[in-house]
Amino acid sequence: MLKRRDVLRAGATLSVAAATPWLYAGSTGGLLTRIIPATGEALPIIGAGTSGSFEVAADSPEYQQLRQVLQAFFQGGGKVIDTSPNYGGADSILGQLLEEGGWHQQCFIATKIAADNPADAQAQWLETLKSLRTDKVDLLQVHNLRDWQTQLPYARELQQQGKTRYVGVTHYLNSGHESLARIVRSQRLDFIQINYSVTAPQAAHELLPLCQDKGVAVLVNRAFDDGRLFARVKGQPLPAWAAEAGVGSWAQMFLKFAISHPAVTTVIPATSRPDRQIDQLKAGYEPLLSQAQRQALIKQFA
Repeated sequence: MLKRRDVLRAGATLSVAAATPWLYAGSTGGLLTRIIPATGEALPIIGAGTSGSFEVAADSPEYQQLRQVLQAFFQGGGKVIDTSPNYGGADSILGQLLEEGGWHQQCFIATKIAADNPADAQAQWLETLKSLRTDKVDLLQVHNLRDWQTQLPYARELQQQGKTRYVGVTHYLNSGHESLARIVRSQRLDFIQINYSVTAPQAAHELLPLCQDKGVAVLVNRAFDDGRLFARVKGQPLPAWAAEAGVGSWAQMFLKFAISHPAVTTVIPATSRPDRQIDQLKAGYEPLLSQAQRQALIKQFA
């Protein structure tokens, strides 16, 4: 007899397939990819975040909806999912969904250390593996530079042990860019994660070119400015040139802005809705935005 969760999974798959035939017509890996400089591994340019969106109760209606979100994400060629042990249990929900869906092997898991001393970091790491239902992750990042002088060496220890393939550091505000630049210059990093959007394009001035020069991959957070960009464009038409850029929604426009910078590896927007996940994936196809188009957007939202 089928278990209840198997029935739910099958139902979710069918509902997503019916709503998104383009995902199921051989388009399982057509997203554009960028190379991780440290290894040459290719990652799809559209990823996913979990802050807020995955902070739900297990087996709730919201949880079942997230199952559909992940179904659409992986079937559409997505791979990178970013989480953290201080996202209100989001990493535990992600781990449970990955296990139930059989998606661990398809997922590039990026998580974080958010601790202030070695003992707390070690305890948190063990809990992270338990929450994510795995014995290793793909990327371990020091969250918002928190105690980074201690935690980055610890992340490297775990990398040497084979517990994480890559290490990096993160921040989410422009005020963190100067510190990030100093660390990129002085430390050996595989990744950084930063904010970058049409209303916060400052990373392109120094930090993104620096990462290109130093061979550091870049994850982009807050491409929607925590959703505030959608309030600004409510009721507004897309620019006249949107169709020629392959853009069909404002979400796609904001994501294409981020990934059109050549230093950006993957952008990680969060959503709890399957329809929005599907729309976001469509941003990961050619063409990308030209420099002139990106500058026009910056001017529009200045």
